[in-house]
Amino acid sequence: MTKLLRPGDAGYDDARRIHNGMIDKHPAVIARCTSTADIVDAVRLGRESGGEVAVRGGGHNVAGKAVTDGGFMIDLAPMRAIQVDPASRTVRAEPGVTWAEFNDAAAVHGLATTGGQVSSTGVAGLTLGGGFGWLMGKYGMAIDNLISAEVVTADGERLTASATDNEDLFWAIRGGGGNFGVAASLEYRVHPLDKVLGGILAHPLAAGPGAIDSFRRITADGPDDLGVACGLVHAPDGSGNKIVALPLCHAGEDPQRAEADIKALREFGPPALDAVEVMPYPVVNTLLDAGFPAGALNYWKSAFLTHLSDDVINIVLDAYANVPSPMSAIILEHLHGQATRVAPAATAYPWRQEGYSVLIIAQWADPADTQTNIAWAQALMQQLRPHLSEHRYMNYMSADDAGLVHEAYGPNYPRLLELKRKYDPANLFRLNQNIDPAG
Repeated sequence: MTKLLRPGDAGYDDARRIHNGMIDKHPAVIARCTSTADIVDAVRLGRESGGEVAVRGGGHNVAGKAVTDGGFMIDLAPMRAIQVDPASRTVRAEPGVTWAEFNDAAAVHGLATTGGQVSSTGVAGLTLGGGFGWLMGKYGMAIDNLISAEVVTADGERLTASATDNEDLFWAIRGGGGNFGVAASLEYRVHPLDKVLGGILAHPLAAGPGAIDSFRRITADGPDDLGVACGLVHAPDGSGNKIVALPLCHAGEDPQRAEADIKALREFGPPALDAVEVMPYPVVNTLLDAGFPAGALNYWKSAFLTHLSDDVINIVLDAYANVPSPMSAIILEHLHGQATRVAPAATAYPWRQEGYSVLIIAQWADPADTQTNIAWAQALMQQLRPHLSEHRYMNYMSADDAGLVHEAYGPNYPRLLELKRKYDPANLFRLNQNIDPAG
């Protein structure tokens, strides 16, 4: 039987808190689910409540839509079972599982798949929104490795969504987020992978133009095996120094080839920090964790660049020179390889062009600094606007980006709207980057 928590109950405050400390909402009821049957009960209760319904998996999404103020919250965090089948190279995970747990379970058998680069991220939310990760060049995004899902729809029906069962629902959940139901479990294709060449190279911000150019050049013709990002961040040693960090993961089988593929990155500078070495795949997915502490206040802006021009490089470097918080960052991610070889209409997630994502992370600790940090992120976004495409990655959208849902779903929006009207015509699941069935 589903456990129900109300304000004042033991465990209520822990259950309502999510990763982004800016979000401080108080549901009237929290339904703590431990099974698919619990989810069915919770959906029914949420529907009967007549109020707003939220669904929480890992609770990482910056928009904070995993929790409701005064409504009914379906909490999937207790559902953390993982089943690994090394013979079929598949993993089935419940929706409360984090990527740290998933990666560790798969690694026991020398297997891995594309998942979150911050290990505390939940598997369900990241996947339903698309799923960027270190291995997307080699194996595609998380949705490209999803084989099936068990989904509880708005009417409480339990459905299997796969390439052979409820194919339209399977298409919709691969990028359409939580608009169509509650994912009770997700089955992934995993791949043989044990050790990778991974770590971080770093340069002082003064060397930024050349450091970012080295990132641009290596991503222009780099192999599918290599995932590399570029981040403007503060040094983690507490010195206050601003740096250009180049975290990377090379998943190729030949160590000598991997070293050759990153040679250009190592030769520039040389870097002030070279912490790149052979490591287990789960470890490379923890290297960025310290930059995303739970409870910090977060406000993000993101978009896709038409190209990484010198003007863009100068804009982000100037902005970071004046960043108000040492916890903030500007991240450039490279989309390439297998993730870009999927047809835009093959999944609900449409943006398959090779290029770059820019993510502006305003992050701070003192609520008194909120407006200053939000203003910094918004000003930088405005400066970048002439260089941006009209595309959005749903998982990076903030609470005030609701008007951009058409840019998140792009040419696939009309079909998504049809399927929303089929599976959730009353819009029970509306706390997300919402596809409104009314329009």
